[in-house]
Amino acid sequence: MQRRRRTAGAVGAGVLMLLAMGCGGPAGDQAKPGASPVATPAKPLPMESASRAATWTGGDHKAHPLKLKPTRLALGHPPDFAHIRLDDNLRGTVPYYLTVSYTNTGKGTVSGLAPERNFSLNGVDGQAGQQLSLFRSNPLATDNGLPPECREAGKTQLAAGETAVFCQIFMLPKGQKPGNVSYKDDGGDTLLWQIGGAQKGATGVLPAHQPADAVTTDSERRTATVLATPKTVRTGSLADLSRFDLSVDQKKQVPYYVTVTYRNTGKYDLLPDLNDSLLLKGVSGTQARKMLLLDIGGPGVSQCPEAVPHKMVKPGATVTECTIHMLPKGDPPASLTFLGSGDGAPSVTWRAPADDGK
Repeated sequence: MQRRRRTAGAVGAGVLMLLAMGCGGPAGDQAKPGASPVATPAKPLPMESASRAATWTGGDHKAHPLKLKPTRLALGHPPDFAHIRLDDNLRGTVPYYLTVSYTNTGKGTVSGLAPERNFSLNGVDGQAGQQLSLFRSNPLATDNGLPPECREAGKTQLAAGETAVFCQIFMLPKGQKPGNVSYKDDGGDTLLWQIGGAQKGATGVLPAHQPADAVTTDSERRTATVLATPKTVRTGSLADLSRFDLSVDQKKQVPYYVTVTYRNTGKYDLLPDLNDSLLLKGVSGTQARKMLLLDIGGPGVSQCPEAVPHKMVKPGATVTECTIHMLPKGDPPASLTFLGSGDGAPSVTWRAPADDGK
């Protein structure tokens, strides 16, 4: 016996398949005879619950129409998993239970459905939670090992007009606040449902324009330091990139122009390519590195100059750089991360500056 089969492929984070211990936990963890565990009810969170049209692309590579409606998001408690063998990297995380109803709005029966794989619970900084699935390890167990708050397994086959309900578990780091629930099918737009009461701050995330020290390396891989200040994240246009050969997938996305100013606070000359270390995250957890455009000797993209001034950055000098990052439609920027270069170099994350149209 096992819960509905799920495979890796969740948006933003891999699916973790973990052992449910069944009738009891590891040796020594069982409740005393006659005692029954007392579960603390999960706390429902306010969120959007509008029904939205979506698609599911299964093994037949066809997009099947669905109607999706999140009906409940609840904050659980780590003791909910007292009898489940969690991986070490989940220590210190907190469970959230997302319940969604889905309806086959097509004209025929659809098989192989698993829309939960395309859902993601995302922090306010765009960091996707870990999607958690469980399977049974004890065939004699009398329950399925899942927390009572989240046992709806859904159906893999729906007739035309039929509705089913699933509950999916997500794990977020303690202190992280969920910002939205997202759904993204292959090649489709991102659907978002906002979570009410989300704090504007997040653990380890700086305000949008706050200067911060960042670690990089020079052309000889020597450790160097810069003071980085995010300036703007502007919505671009595919028309700005019309002279470049874009892929089919890129033509379905939205370009964003990310501008950051750097001051060289180290002792080595630096190349004006510091934005190569930037990672732009969408609100659904999608990550976008710098877009590579073949433009040797060309004029570049006037709306996003690569570097001003375009020369070596001497110690104490300043350079402003702009790079283009592509995100799916309906998935606006949430945060900006400078990935530290060199062994053990820390990363720095800011909330994405609001698009002011400049």
